[in-house]
Amino acid sequence: MNKRNATLERKSKETEIKAALNIDGKGVTKIKTNIGFLDHMIELFAFHGHFDLDLDVQKADLEIDIHHTNEDIGIVLGKIFKKALDEKQGIRRFGIGFAPMESTLGRTVVDISGRGYLKLQAGQHGVIWPTIKEQENYSMKHLEHFLESFAHGLGATINVFIENPDEDLHTDVETVFKSLGLALDQATQIDPRREGDIPSTKGIID
Repeated sequence: MNKRNATLERKSKETEIKAALNIDGKGVTKIKTNIGFLDHMIELFAFHGHFDLDLDVQKADLEIDIHHTNEDIGIVLGKIFKKALDEKQGIRRFGIGFAPMESTLGRTVVDISGRGYLKLQAGQHGVIWPTIKEQENYSMKHLEHFLESFAHGLGATINVFIENPDEDLHTDVETVFKSLGLALDQATQIDPRREGDIPSTKGIID
């Protein structure tokens, strides 16, 4: 199997980000986003997905807020996975991951379809969202922006459900990043029955 590695550099007026990825790694990470909470979550994502990831935010506009930096990191991560997957030959394409923390369960379903789409739901019909307060300079809205940017950068449909969400934001978000890592690991694995083929009846995944 060819090595599925990629490097990427993205510069904007707000941020400058460099990244290196090995999809078929061991979960070794070097993460510096300048957002401590996000560092921890991306480390969990990469560790449980067995992705070797070097992510360095060299410039950020955190003096304003974390919005642009958080969003741009999602874009870069999505794009570097898309680059490393190349034509997506032989991948399983679909993946699902479950990650519990006490009574809270994160469930993520991924389809690397070429179509960027995100659904994020916390609690039945999402009605619990207003009760989950911003903590550690992060919020559910920041999580949504990050995941949406990642989904569009990768070109994947991602459905995320937080069942029985906790009032502790850290617990809720941790179940999401762990389950995302597990789901993406499954979706990017090579299916020996389709090795070399594009997993689509169209013969292409954009």
